[in-house]
Amino acid sequence: MKNKLITQIQARMASMLDAAQMAELRRVLSHSLHDVEVTEKKSAVELEAGENEGMLKVFISAKRVEGCSERSLRYYGASIRQMLGSMDKPVREIGTDDLRAYLADYQQAHNAGKVTVDNMRRIFSSFFGWLEDEDCILKSPVRRIHKVKTDKTIRDTFSDEGVEMLRDACEELRDLAMIDLLVSTGMRVGEMVRLNREDINFHERECVVFGKGNSERMVYFDARTKVHLMNYLDGRRDACPALFVSLSVPHARLRIGGVEARLRGIGKLADMQKVHPHKFRRTLATRAIDKGMPIEQVQRLLGHVRIDTTMHYAMVNQVNVKNSHRKFIG
Repeated sequence: MKNKLITQIQARMASMLDAAQMAELRRVLSHSLHDVEVTEKKSAVELEAGENEGMLKVFISAKRVEGCSERSLRYYGASIRQMLGSMDKPVREIGTDDLRAYLADYQQAHNAGKVTVDNMRRIFSSFFGWLEDEDCILKSPVRRIHKVKTDKTIRDTFSDEGVEMLRDACEELRDLAMIDLLVSTGMRVGEMVRLNREDINFHERECVVFGKGNSERMVYFDARTKVHLMNYLDGRRDACPALFVSLSVPHARLRIGGVEARLRGIGKLADMQKVHPHKFRRTLATRAIDKGMPIEQVQRLLGHVRIDTTMHYAMVNQVNVKNSHRKFIG
């Protein structure tokens, strides 16, 4: 960097100095700058990018301390980093109109749904709200961007016949035990793959799972699940501590992707569409509500912090609504 600077000075003086003078100029500059450290000044754009990235890293660290999962943190980071990259300005100068324009452009360019756009709005709200709380900005520009209105759709659940068809399509004891555990507990697939054999209390038919933010809760399973789990574990010959492992050697812990792929395969064998882990969770919530379980207990069973989330999962059966109407009104 120092030699580059001296060369640049020589180039500017070339029209006024002869060869001997140019050589002397280089000698003097080299001697004078011998103990001087010369660094290149970053451009405004580079400084802005560095500042934005620094704030984002601190925000992600704060969310990690709050207990957010690494998967959520990666989603937060990618969404915010993409937004900041498109703005080409310091985060302190980003306004409401900038974010509105970004969300509108993103929706059009990616043909994104309303739920996706609102998820991005919530992420930006969390980021700029944190910046406001930390006195990095005066006021969050997301305050005036309202929640995106989304269409309410009735999501599918498994019928009793559907669950039995899935059970009949299982060719492995592991798959049968896995489906029964999902059906009877409503646990998240991420919670299930983290379970170890020693976590299962067969006597009480219960186990402790670690949910979002490493919060732990008790879940319960039925007698059928107990029998199928015991049969599966009794047939295992590996030393892996995981509750569910791959069928092939070396029988490693089953991961979320492996469970999802296996359930899709079982669904094809049963000639059923849209078979995925979360559908079992939604089915449990809906059945519990339909059979009269208090919503607070369903909330506890599913491990939701907010009861609104539980109501979103539990789609009340229309037949029950009809019967209640006849009982209380008609």
